[in-house]
Amino acid sequence: MSMEYSGKNTHLLQEQIHETHAGRLKKYLASIQDSLFVQYGMRAYIAITFVNFAIFCGTSWQIFLTNSDPARYQCYALTFWLGSAATQLLPALQCNFLHLTTAYAPFHMLPLEYPPLALLPFSFALLAPIAYYQLAFAILMSLVAGLLYWLLIRYGPRGSALIFAVYLFVGALATAQVRYDLVPATLTLLCIIAAERKHWTAAYVALAFGVLLKIYPILLLPPLFLAEQHARKRLLLPFSHLSFKETCTQILLDIRSMFHWYWKNLLLFCVIVGGITGVFAILNFQGAILDQLLYFAQRPVQIEATSSTFLYLSAHLGYPLQIVYTFGSLNILSPFDGIVSSLCLLLFFLGFVYTIYMQWCGKLDIAQASIALLLVFIATGKVFSPQYLIWVMPLLAYADASDPFWLVCWGLLSSITTFIYIDLYSKPVNPLQIPFVPGYFEAVTLRNALFVLVTLAYFFNWFQVRQRKHVPSTVSTEAQFALE
Repeated sequence: MSMEYSGKNTHLLQEQIHETHAGRLKKYLASIQDSLFVQYGMRAYIAITFVNFAIFCGTSWQIFLTNSDPARYQCYALTFWLGSAATQLLPALQCNFLHLTTAYAPFHMLPLEYPPLALLPFSFALLAPIAYYQLAFAILMSLVAGLLYWLLIRYGPRGSALIFAVYLFVGALATAQVRYDLVPATLTLLCIIAAERKHWTAAYVALAFGVLLKIYPILLLPPLFLAEQHARKRLLLPFSHLSFKETCTQILLDIRSMFHWYWKNLLLFCVIVGGITGVFAILNFQGAILDQLLYFAQRPVQIEATSSTFLYLSAHLGYPLQIVYTFGSLNILSPFDGIVSSLCLLLFFLGFVYTIYMQWCGKLDIAQASIALLLVFIATGKVFSPQYLIWVMPLLAYADASDPFWLVCWGLLSSITTFIYIDLYSKPVNPLQIPFVPGYFEAVTLRNALFVLVTLAYFFNWFQVRQRKHVPSTVSTEAQFALE
């Protein structure tokens, strides 16, 4: 009996020791979590400081290259302010992509593939000496990343800023400081933040400048307009479980009531975009308007686009493809590229209509609808550049995309995107042979498949991936039932 009693005491003592250690471990992990999720003080910015430093180290080898994107930005900015003669201030080959055949006066040369106002962020870095332009540009983008981080600390749910820092590190290690996509991404986040707090004019102004910097934020205009009409009671949410006929009737009734919609802010948006574009059009109509439209219309399928997978497969079936360097990237020419592009355009249209319909029904709020449209646009687009992930990262963080599905799927596709850009594009081969480097096709296909999976999961709410656990208190109750 004494031995049995002693054994029980030993077992109880071991359990107490184990519980003590487990409790200490939980407290230690909780303290780490509290430190990471802290919302105030200098400690709150440790994560973004580390990420910015890591990104700077990851892209430092590009800083003095003459064929990098910031080098192109420098050419655009200098030739706009000083005219085509400014190319003489730079290394001989840096501005060859402009294909200058005639002289241009100051204020007449505009970017080929970007809206004219993109010259604004390009020009800030000109304040540094010419030789250090790209370094100054990297520092500028680091500050923009810090601004995004602050916005998420201030207005996002707890932990959203940390999630953004993680996504930025994993998916934009090689692009965040050598592209200017963080700037329009900041403006789209500001638009969503303002809209959810019913600051409609500020939301439209932020979105207008986002569109003037890079065209893709125009995708957020329909969700913004629809959210405003719902909030102002100019459009009423339809009853649930309507038949197809009843749904069509309700849509027609809403369209007939369009003269009762609130149009003031949309007109303000059009005035800002049209007015600033018009000023540049006076200087150079071709460069301000036509060049961008022709650039996107004539551009072939890029080698990383989702549709490129089908073109690669067609080559194994005996249909030849050709890799060409045009429009500033590696692209594919194939007998099927027109068919594939048309099919992707149809899929985008269907995704766009479905998203707007879901928001009209009240099943998506403005943040969710914006994310859905950006995902379907990237998934069906003719181009999938690595910096496109930056467009979505702040909105995902703001919308609580931090559950295991997002951390695994988005983290994995982001890691593959970074791997493709850093490793596979740096192989010492002819650039036109990059798509045939061992592992390239497999990596691109896997990344694209994951991106399509994420897009479909978000559209159909598989695994509750678009559920928002924290919704701003100013969001209307009608919009909140979709998050349940």
